Amino acid sequence: MTLDFTVILLRWQMLLDGTMLTIQLAAVTTVAGFLIGTFCAVARRSHFALLRRIAAIYVEAIRNTPFLVQIFVVYFGLSSLGFSFSPITVAIIALTINVGAYTAEIMRAGFDSIHPGQWEAGECLGLSRVQSYWHVALRPAMERVYPSLTSQFILLMLASSVASQISAEELTAAANFIQSETYRPFETYIVIALIYLALSLAMRVFFWAFGLLVFPRRRRLGTSL
Repeated sequence: MTLDFTVILLRWQMLLDGTMLTIQLAAVTTVAGFLIGTFCAVARRSHFALLRRIAAIYVEAIRNTPFLVQIFVVYFGLSSLGFSFSPITVAIIALTINVGAYTAEIMRAGFDSIHPGQWEAGECLGLSRVQSYWHVALRPAMERVYPSLTSQFILLMLASSVASQISAEELTAAANFIQSETYRPFETYIVIALIYLALSLAMRVFFWAFGLLVFPRRRRLGTSL
């Protein structure tokens, strides 16, 4: 077999467009998923039983079903209800729902690691429960689970490839089109694998730099990764 990457690289614009869309999907859903996950982590530790149960059902339902099934449920479910969204919008919704559940468990572990004395100190200062989470617990909790969070967000970026199944034109969808046009599937997916690898490494560097900025103590201890 003779490898020929020329026909693949000639379609660099399609690869670039797919890569940029993958980056955008990862960026938007990382932020949205973190916010939803943090809220659910707080809800799972709430004094209100109903709120705890709703958050628990959401987390367990998402963590115990395949993402491919989830994105189809969102895609066809919204259509059945009469809502018409673009494949990109559906992909953002499904990815956010998915990563939110995993982030919820990671952040819950972070909140559980906060020493009870810190919560009591917040109460002594007259802080409400919400204020205690914001001023006392959030940053230390994030700091302790930061490596797990970053790994989850990188996995999220890789999982965005499933969005090609609903015709979202991200990187894997571009690869599917290129290989069907060039009849060079092996070369195509080698190139795509290298691009995903580069994106993963770039995200690791970004999160490393972000950790240095947000967590000065980890920077001083040399544990920002």
